[in-house]
Amino acid sequence: MRVPLARIAHTRSGDKGDTANIGVIAWRERDYPILVREVTVERVRTLFAPLLRGEVRRYELPNLGALNFVLRHALGGGGTVSLRLDAQGKALGARMLDLEIDVDERELADQP
Repeated sequence: MRVPLARIAHTRSGDKGDTANIGVIAWRERDYPILVREVTVERVRTLFAPLLRGEVRRYELPNLGALNFVLRHALGGGGTVSLRLDAQGKALGARMLDLEIDVDERELADQP
């Protein structure tokens, strides 16, 4: 079944210049393997394709049950030079939570 990423994770995001950072953190430790499997560099690149002009890197943090994504050249030059209405990374985490992921119903057992 397909569910939004928000069903199993939350995010924290920010920016420095023209680089955005999005941390994706599993609500439950046992859901971390789903993040690793479903939230790939390719899927993140596709999700943010209209904004992205650079590379996407993913860092795995199994001890935290989290993934960290660094999106280069993703903010139209950055907050002080961009012509975008909101050229900051803080909103990108909220967008990431809309990403639809594939899970088996059994993986969601005991979830609200």
